[in-house]
Amino acid sequence: MKKFKVGILGATGMVGQKYISLLENHPWFKVVYLAASKNSAGLTYAESVKNRWHMNTPIPEGVKKIIVEEVENVENAAKKCDFVFSAFEISDKNLIKEIEEKYAKLGMPVVSNASANRWTDDVPMLIPEINSEHLKIIKIQQKNHGWDKGFIVVKPNCSLQSYITPVYALMKAGYPVKKIMITTLQAVSGAGYPGVASLDMIDNVIPFIGGEEEKTEEEPLKILGKIVNNKFVKNKDIKISATCTRVPVTDGHLASINILFKDKKPKKEEIIKIWNEFKSIPQELKLPFAPTFPIIYKEEENRPQPKKDRDTDKGMAVTVGRLRECPIFDYKFVALSHNTVRGAAGGGILNAELLVKEGYIK
Repeated sequence: MKKFKVGILGATGMVGQKYISLLENHPWFKVVYLAASKNSAGLTYAESVKNRWHMNTPIPEGVKKIIVEEVENVENAAKKCDFVFSAFEISDKNLIKEIEEKYAKLGMPVVSNASANRWTDDVPMLIPEINSEHLKIIKIQQKNHGWDKGFIVVKPNCSLQSYITPVYALMKAGYPVKKIMITTLQAVSGAGYPGVASLDMIDNVIPFIGGEEEKTEEEPLKILGKIVNNKFVKNKDIKISATCTRVPVTDGHLASINILFKDKKPKKEEIIKIWNEFKSIPQELKLPFAPTFPIIYKEEENRPQPKKDRDTDKGMAVTVGRLRECPIFDYKFVALSHNTVRGAAGGGILNAELLVKEGYIK
């Protein structure tokens, strides 16, 4: 198939760099446009990230000489791109929202990692294995704004992606969930670069990440919600309580989960079977970035571990372990996802692949 021409907004940041690294040999997408702040505009990409390329692999040859544009020069992108990945890492959420809407207005689909549009009424917050049907609201979004080909789709925060897919798999199998207690142990890469100061992080755990608990508790309610009267309505059946911590691990968000079912409680063996057999739309469509098995259960009592399990199946699978009965709730377990792959750029790429297959990106 002819490759789609792709742009990356925020290309010099950590998430932008991860996009560039992961897209190097993508069978469908070719990076042709890079945008960042005024400080980087006018430089080649190699010059713009000199001494601050943070990936473990070299800068792909195909992007080294691309001239970085200023992210607000939307017209330049429209001439070169079929769609853009938005990987902004700035504090002004209103500015992000405004810029993403400018790109959509000029006819470009925006596949976003930013949080600015996650709670916009007509913007889907997508995990393809869970709520692909939410893409139906794109037509409503376009009608609301008077957009033709452009639209905005976002992915959720990285903190919840280790546990929401295993929970959804149980719900889909006929076991509604009533309450979830979760404690996350989140990698330092989730804070971007330079992130948390080394003297704060080494030999230490930080028991607070600003805004993270609210995202972990609230975003699943939209993902598991429904479209009613042309806007999203949150799932009101589930209550989630989260404590989010930062731990001295490079990559991989681990979570300890306690779960209470609404009425019937499955047996332990059945839960593991549900997880191991779970597949969804991305697997059916054989999307390039889709993990073969979205959930992988480890029988060893000391797994999952970030160092051993975060890269499973391109870093896109959720690894689960230590399922056992809970004396207060029904069960407890541990889950892990790669925060900069599944939880960031890889998740965005999978969203774009689904949008292509479903005919939204043409």
